[in-house]
Amino acid sequence: MLTEITEFCMTSDKSIRDAIAAMDASRLGIMLVVSDEGNLIGTITDGDVRRAMLANVDLASSVTVLLERKAGTQYAQPIRVQRASDPSYYLSALQEHRILHLPIVDEEDKVIGLVTRDELFSTQALPLQAVIMAGGLGTRLAPLTSDTPKPMLRIGERPLMEIIVEQLRNAGIHRVHVATHHLPEKISEHFGDGQGFGVDMLYVTEDRPLGTAGALSMIDSLHDPILVINGDILTGVDFRSILAFHREQKADLTVAVRQYDIQLPYGVVECNGAAVTGLTEKPLLKYFVNAGIYLLEPGVRALIPNGEHFDMTDLIQLLLAAGRPVASFPIREYWLDIGHQTDYARAQEDANVWKASS
Repeated sequence: MLTEITEFCMTSDKSIRDAIAAMDASRLGIMLVVSDEGNLIGTITDGDVRRAMLANVDLASSVTVLLERKAGTQYAQPIRVQRASDPSYYLSALQEHRILHLPIVDEEDKVIGLVTRDELFSTQALPLQAVIMAGGLGTRLAPLTSDTPKPMLRIGERPLMEIIVEQLRNAGIHRVHVATHHLPEKISEHFGDGQGFGVDMLYVTEDRPLGTAGALSMIDSLHDPILVINGDILTGVDFRSILAFHREQKADLTVAVRQYDIQLPYGVVECNGAAVTGLTEKPLLKYFVNAGIYLLEPGVRALIPNGEHFDMTDLIQLLLAAGRPVASFPIREYWLDIGHQTDYARAQEDANVWKASS
């Protein structure tokens, strides 16, 4: 049981941005909102923050806004228990309520600790398999990619894909499939069977590029939920948080998204026919863009045609047309798509971030 309560408790006058910083520091995925006397008021989870981002909630707002958004839901009042001598009591409560965190309070409802599912299952592997899409030609990064696959370009002292594999392992994902096409031997010779990197690695080689989803039809052993990540992505996101969000949304497929802002250099005139109805001076447009990370249920793979070029966007369109649930997971952590020379230069500038995480 965690008892250093300053690590995961905050008062309601703090901002959502403060909650994000505290959650990132503790890596617990939760903050308990307490009164000045330490009584439990509510909880703020990583999922609460990401849903607020999707709703364009100002992150400078008080965490009270997030608590208010829970009003009328089953999470309006936080589940809590008093201290117990038998850890199985905490486990039963976590399983009964299908939660990841369990606040511990005393007789006066003051917070004295926190139990997490990860704490009770510290060695439990994540029920996911991963697929790294590493078959791209990387033509926009030529000549760097003439004799090196893009995922094997070095970020600081090690290949980009080595960073990705390490993050998967640290998240508890131990089986990693790699879809290759361009110079596949450069990847397989470096990683081998993956044992030296703490994972089991298996390879599937595309005779021709099959898109961002086509290679999944060639992998027979995908019976767990599947985390798919493009091999040119650098991100600080915790893959466990994607799984938790995916389950919470009861989605068939979850696509990670990143906010992308466009500042228009002109005033926008709104018209209804010839009549001017409004004017906005140089508006800032905000969009969520595809971040190249997906989590899908194994049954969804049946929609991918065998051996044909097929992108994840095609799969998403099929699911939407069939009325099946597709969720968006907003990434608020570091994220960089290394598609151009300028992106690669930026990755080199940020290499100390990835060296520190090893």
